[in-house]
Amino acid sequence: MRAEITTLSRRLGPPLEREVALDDVAFDPVGAPDRIAEVCMVVRRPSGKLLLAIKDFYPRGAFRLPTGGIHHGEAIFDALRREAEEETGLSLAVRRFLAAITYRDGPAGAPVFHTFAFLLDETGGTLGARDPAERIATWREIPPSELAGVAATLEAVLNDANAEIPNWRSWGRFRAHVHRAVHDALASSSGT
Repeated sequence: MRAEITTLSRRLGPPLEREVALDDVAFDPVGAPDRIAEVCMVVRRPSGKLLLAIKDFYPRGAFRLPTGGIHHGEAIFDALRREAEEETGLSLAVRRFLAAITYRDGPAGAPVFHTFAFLLDETGGTLGARDPAERIATWREIPPSELAGVAATLEAVLNDANAEIPNWRSWGRFRAHVHRAVHDALASSSGT
């Protein structure tokens, strides 16, 4: 995976790299056996705003940047293309490698998951998930400056009785990290 990250960095610019210690790893996607990592699709619309999605089983207000799993043996860039088509249905041009996050099982734990965030510019198509299994309820657009607020909202997600994710609080804290990293990466380079 390191060689592929190096190649993507040369092609799309070096990502902001972060390591995060998780206090809980027993939730999807971190604990899912069918994936080793995920891509985060930072879709910039022609207006300059970014797309957020909420799935039909998420807690109220838990909009987030769309992500998709990287399966065992699948290249990061191939997963990015596949997931972008499945989740958005848009024609997208990949512009930048924004962030690479390694999650560890506790402060001294081994790496258990990775998130790779990419900036994609919308070039055409009609917004809508091509895969109904994605369960996207609706979309929202925000200026990039609001990503830190999205992270704060995700960090404040409370546990509920929904069986889809056994620990929504840990899920929300996990999801907040990529939003902060993307915010910082875009702010450090004026979003280009």
